[in-house]
Amino acid sequence: MVVRGHNEQFVDFMVEAGVLRFGAFETKSGRQTPYFLNTGAYTTAAHMRRVGSAYAGLIVERFGANGFDVLFGPAYKGIPLVVAVALALLEEHGIDARFCFNRKEAKAHGEKGQLVGHTPRAGERVLIVEDVTTTGTSIRETVPMLRQGGEILLAGLVVSVDRMERGSREDRTALEELEIEFGMPTASIVDLDAILARLKPGGGAPHELTEAECAKVETYRSTYGVIRKGGPGTQSPTR
Repeated sequence: MVVRGHNEQFVDFMVEAGVLRFGAFETKSGRQTPYFLNTGAYTTAAHMRRVGSAYAGLIVERFGANGFDVLFGPAYKGIPLVVAVALALLEEHGIDARFCFNRKEAKAHGEKGQLVGHTPRAGERVLIVEDVTTTGTSIRETVPMLRQGGEILLAGLVVSVDRMERGSREDRTALEELEIEFGMPTASIVDLDAILARLKPGGGAPHELTEAECAKVETYRSTYGVIRKGGPGTQSPTR
């Protein structure tokens, strides 16, 4: 089941850190979008401590202390994320988690290989820590690479933001498709509904959107959001 978060404080934090921005951008999938999430804008130790804490809290709530064996962060933005999450799990929850990340290109000398850190072994449950999922492309690239060393198990996927965009079908989000395709649960700290609810004009948030900005986001998701039976929209029944 897709678990989507509504952490208002985390929405405020992303805006203040310059990670969540509104304007005119292009996603990795090539879509022109009125809002963008760039976790590369986390630039201080305080930022990473806050991010790691949010992920760690969600992981413990959703997967428990024994729901995974290894954390994996896809290069490049997943590398600092997975380290921050591992530290937060230890400091705040007493969980000393193994972790690893990948190189973009396999190393041909020294220790060789593509993975750095704990190399997942056959039968170990890997929990993927990703920044954001739009179409699921990066996860489909990641899983075969993880399985090169053995038949690992996928414990799940955790992202900071669920953009709630459709995958290859109009009635399923990209996260829902990944759940079905790989047989793993997914969870997000916040989703697009939470972002709009927090930043709506007159809602009292420190950084409110304008009516024009909200309209652009709604127009965007009317094009790329999920169409449920009974009409358009992105609201998921699996909350």
